[in-house]
Amino acid sequence: MNKSKNSVSKSPIEKTLDASTMSSFDHIIINANLATFSAHYGFGIETSDDENKHTDSIPYGQLEKAAIGIKNGKIAWVGTQDQITAHLPKYQASQITDVDGKWITPGLIDCHTHIVYGGNRSNEFEARLQGVSYQDIAAQGGGIVATVTATRAASIESLFAQSEKRLLALMKEGVTSIEIKSGYGLDLDTERKMLTVARQLGEKYDIHVSTTYLAAHALSPEYKNRADDYIEQVCEWLPILHEEGLVDAVDGFCENIAFSTEQIRRVFEVARSLNLPVKLHSEQLSDIGGSALVAEYKGLSSDHLEHLSEEDIKKMAASNTVAVILPGAFYTLRDTKLPPIEALRKHHVPMAISTDCNPGTSPLTSLLLAMNMGCTLFYLTPEEVLAGSTVYAAQALGLSNKGKVEVGCDADLALWDIARPADLAYQMGLNPTQGIMVQGQWRETL
Repeated sequence: MNKSKNSVSKSPIEKTLDASTMSSFDHIIINANLATFSAHYGFGIETSDDENKHTDSIPYGQLEKAAIGIKNGKIAWVGTQDQITAHLPKYQASQITDVDGKWITPGLIDCHTHIVYGGNRSNEFEARLQGVSYQDIAAQGGGIVATVTATRAASIESLFAQSEKRLLALMKEGVTSIEIKSGYGLDLDTERKMLTVARQLGEKYDIHVSTTYLAAHALSPEYKNRADDYIEQVCEWLPILHEEGLVDAVDGFCENIAFSTEQIRRVFEVARSLNLPVKLHSEQLSDIGGSALVAEYKGLSSDHLEHLSEEDIKKMAASNTVAVILPGAFYTLRDTKLPPIEALRKHHVPMAISTDCNPGTSPLTSLLLAMNMGCTLFYLTPEEVLAGSTVYAAQALGLSNKGKVEVGCDADLALWDIARPADLAYQMGLNPTQGIMVQGQWRETL
């Protein structure tokens, strides 16, 4: 018989603390149902190798009729409503949020985006619907290069204004952390401009923005037929932008229409010398060994993965590299090659999910819709896509302090008016977000 939802044996963080501690939180959330995604509450407990010794996991790591104590922007205590009730008279009304049985999850994390860009590529959307392939569009000067032209021409103020709208759309649906890539500059000045705008967005809205250097995204027009020379420039720009405090991680596009594994390796070697983590766009259109390369460098994530081999899945598992699944691009490109979901499950590779928000292949600013697509297109479960938008998305960005409702983690939370967590992947077009908390502070309606 399965255990009840609240029957996981208590760890020290669940025990009622002493009275002085229980009355010293900055803020308390009460009458909540929690999807914690924490192993402390039974999330992701693996079965034993011995099939007769099965340990029940608890879906979503859920804890019903619960409360959260917050101090200094961190989750300081998680427990049941009964444990905090006696201490509530010691708090002012402004310090208590009664959510009346609504659900709280970790704040959503969009771990793969290109939201900083100039221009618009709806003309390519029309062309693809008329039968023109992504590869042909790129060969004709469209694709990434078209966005490069528009992004280079945009002022920093214009680029910020265009990108801000996309960020706000994501925040309105519960996103509290986001990754933003460069890669539409392909020259030093525009790569710097993109990364600067990404930093400015995080500062204005006081949310976590992870910035990723993606100059190895496409071949710059100035370097036509000289990919090795361009990669040399990419390697020279990286230390400059890192010194300016603009780079948190390094990415590349390893594909038959982009860069080879050996060219990406040169970029990764510079990243390693700067102690920067790496990730990679790989196996989207073909299998040329990108995931094996990023696993060799103990990379944070390998992303797209429709053509990923089982042999390289094993390498990702050994390096603890997250598989980032991007259904928006699969949908927009009308792809038919599914990512190897069953093999990723078999080898226990954590799967994150993201919008891949970009102007050409995934103009998607709804992480909730990406979750629904992950279920309907890739046969992921609602629990898998919500975990992939929280705890595993955090892992894909190297953020150990986010993505879980757990003592010691940042108090980045999302409040939802839903009957059960599966509603977040089930519903389409109805935004159930009631509010977000970032670093222990509730946000005004966006």
